Amino acid sequence: MTAAPDGIGIGEIFDLLPHRYPFLLVDRVLEFVPGQSIVAIKNVTINEPFFQGHFPGAPVMPGMLILEALAQAGGVLVSKSLEGPLGDRIFMFTGVEKAKFRRPVVPGDQLRLRCFDLKRRLTLCRMRAEAHVDGVLVAEAELSAAVADKKALG
Repeated sequence: MTAAPDGIGIGEIFDLLPHRYPFLLVDRVLEFVPGQSIVAIKNVTINEPFFQGHFPGAPVMPGMLILEALAQAGGVLVSKSLEGPLGDRIFMFTGVEKAKFRRPVVPGDQLRLRCFDLKRRLTLCRMRAEAHVDGVLVAEAELSAAVADKKALG
């Protein structure tokens, strides 16, 4: 396991991911093993913009955003595992398989995002991902992604 004493903070996450508020869903990396696994956190607060409409009076974090948080944690894993910087390339989420949502995530929860069993071939990546709250599995999936040229996006 490799990590600075305080993990990977938001400044380095900004360097590794193109996402910004309100769509950046990784607050800190706690554990990192290059080319193998990552554990990150997302603090879920009532101030999240999606809670205004999902659902008023009974706020629940949308499952697709939990998957996006896992994909972003996976993006940090891949970006930090590459031999050089991404430069003019971007890491893009390309697929989800075997996704299961086990329990709702609500304001005040802290998502512990774990991506592991990373497999890379050329520009394609595949990994297992799990989200936990207080040690309880709340979501899981197999995620795939690819490294693409930013200029090709348009």
